[in-house]
Amino acid sequence: MGGALSEIEFGILYRLQELHGPLLDRFMMFVTFLGNAGWFFIVAGAVMLCFAKTRRVGLAVLISLAVGFLLGNLLIKNLVMRDRPCWLEPGIALLIQSPDDYSFPSGHTLASFEAAVSVFLYHRRWGYAFLALAVLIGFSRMYLFVHFPSDVLAGAVLGSLIAAGVHVVLEKRKKCGIL
Repeated sequence: MGGALSEIEFGILYRLQELHGPLLDRFMMFVTFLGNAGWFFIVAGAVMLCFAKTRRVGLAVLISLAVGFLLGNLLIKNLVMRDRPCWLEPGIALLIQSPDDYSFPSGHTLASFEAAVSVFLYHRRWGYAFLALAVLIGFSRMYLFVHFPSDVLAGAVLGSLIAAGVHVVLEKRKKCGIL
């Protein structure tokens, strides 16, 4: 991906660099930490799985995360092989360690939206909080200069589609009496 789109995306990332300050830097580092390897969402899904009232949403979260990891992180990232902005522009000081995998799609955003949409489809009130966190995590990846906007957008769209697909499959199985 290059040319005009690349210029626009770098322009957005450079503008975000103007927002940096000690408080916001620490906040964005914390927000992105919540998305590291999907740990927060794996724990949330596992906890939900433990209670009858939230078991189905916990299952949806965990299945969505597994599908997204296989599809997004293992397959698409390695097919597209897009360099990260921090690799292409090493003059920008990073607040976090430079990731060593490819950029497209954003895995943090992918996992965040898989979990958020899964929760939203079963529990709207909790879903709004999860969606807000997913948006913040996606934004943090651009703020921290490790993803392009299109990486984040692709992660959000793919994560939402995976979660919706898992929801449909689980609900069909429920109607058939399988789950």
